[in-house]
Amino acid sequence: MVRTPLTPEERERGERLGLLLRSARGERSMVEIAAAAGLSAETLRKIETGRAPTPAFFTVAALAGVLDLSMDELVVLCTPAPAPNPAPVPAAHPAPAQAPAPV
Repeated sequence: MVRTPLTPEERERGERLGLLLRSARGERSMVEIAAAAGLSAETLRKIETGRAPTPAFFTVAALAGVLDLSMDELVVLCTPAPAPNPAPVPAAHPAPAQAPAPV
């Protein structure tokens, strides 16, 4: 199975998730949190460092539960701000004006 490359937005979302989880973990050990969530410490390390930017839903849900984070909060905090819409580009050649119909 060939995995499609991640978009820059997906990578940024993964980095944000990792930073948020690391911050929520605080002084607690990675091993403690990973075990409580049913994960390996290596999996948590990969998520926190952004090397696993798209973890499975149930992995994120388990970590959110252990770290007392709401899934709604995670979505809001991890979603990159939308890029501003570019100004519309004027048409290169405007359509010619129609001549009035003869009376």
